[in-house]
Amino acid sequence: MDAADPSRQVRVRFVTKLPPPLRAPPTAIAVPAELSRMGLSEIVNRLLLAGEPDHQAQPFDFLVDGELVRMPLQQFLLAKGISAERVLELEYVKAVAPRKQEQPLPHDDWVSAVDGSNPGFILTGCYDGLTRVWKDADVCTQILEGHSGAVTSASFINKGVETDGNSHVVTGSKDRSLRLFKFDTSVTMNYPKRIGAYKILPGHTSSIQSIAVDPSGDMICSGSWDTTIKLWAVEGSEEDGDAVSVKKRRTNSDTSGPEESQLEGSASSTLLGHTQCVSSVAWPEQRTIYSASWDHSIRQWDAQTGKETWNMFAGKALNCLDIGGESSSLIAAGGSDPVLRVWDPRKPGTLAPSFQFSSHSSWISACKWHPSSWFHLISSSFDGKVMLWDLRTAWPLASVDSHKDKVLCADWWKGNSVISGGADSKLCISSGIDIV
Repeated sequence: MDAADPSRQVRVRFVTKLPPPLRAPPTAIAVPAELSRMGLSEIVNRLLLAGEPDHQAQPFDFLVDGELVRMPLQQFLLAKGISAERVLELEYVKAVAPRKQEQPLPHDDWVSAVDGSNPGFILTGCYDGLTRVWKDADVCTQILEGHSGAVTSASFINKGVETDGNSHVVTGSKDRSLRLFKFDTSVTMNYPKRIGAYKILPGHTSSIQSIAVDPSGDMICSGSWDTTIKLWAVEGSEEDGDAVSVKKRRTNSDTSGPEESQLEGSASSTLLGHTQCVSSVAWPEQRTIYSASWDHSIRQWDAQTGKETWNMFAGKALNCLDIGGESSSLIAAGGSDPVLRVWDPRKPGTLAPSFQFSSHSSWISACKWHPSSWFHLISSSFDGKVMLWDLRTAWPLASVDSHKDKVLCADWWKGNSVISGGADSKLCISSGIDIV
């Protein structure tokens, strides 16, 4: 096929798994070969409008044999060696891109940590040493205080399940400690309530870079600049927490007073092996911890024995990793170059990444798999952008440019929003993302 011939046509049949009002007639039709997804989208919307006068036009993406079409049809057919004579089956899906930018939520300093695992609240950690709880991504209801350095990591312990009306949170900081907090999720007020930690976990000898909670919520692991990973038990926290918070409330009016009533905990084990900063930890299943480091390695650990079970040289100093995708077994990681890489450790004998995404223009600061999709993930970068990716194409599905400076952290929220924090001291929320 002559790629430059504008008169060429391709016979296509539009198919979809979307529900009936979004199903176009399955008849084969001829379309101009130079059309790309925007033009194809327009045709599908016209077909849908003919069958349903109230149809609201919307953007679609198109798949051929499981791969997203991200170039003009004729170019795609050439690249894939597909005959232009055959009727091309084009599966259309809703385009994955944010439809709305919510009002950004301002902070007093860099927003360096964000957790979107709770559908009712967003957690942000900030360089001012405070962690903030945002109800419905709208109002700050609690400020968790006590760290003397920047908060680098913050996580809900009971991911959205509040058994006693309380939510439990762990934070990690440049002050070398972790802190455990709990707050009442039912409290409604017009101002943020300031809450102190009920337990402090000291023990690292340098800044904490990352924390992860195990799936049961009973254990926490932390990665630090001191090259170690420490494991901590959450158990006993609730009874202790009540005793401590009562004492704390009495002294709360005097914020300069000592924090003698707080409990201290010690690590149950220390995982040794990395030779530089442990920048990111993940705990996707009960027995298995993953870590990424500035020593260019990704390692897997047995949480029970503390032994390293697998390691891989990634070739770059790493800032972030996350486990997800098919069977929750793909490893995404990014670091000191603009490339987001994805490995499949189930494929033996190769350390080459299965996927590489290279549309960013600076270091990658965070990456997160979508909680329920095999294909979708996000990355954030010092280039100020958050990008949405689909393993079925090397091009970003969308690039979110809401930040005016480096993006330091990002996460999914409620499955249909992306939240991110950065050096512009803002939490930005991009919502209305259709992921089936």
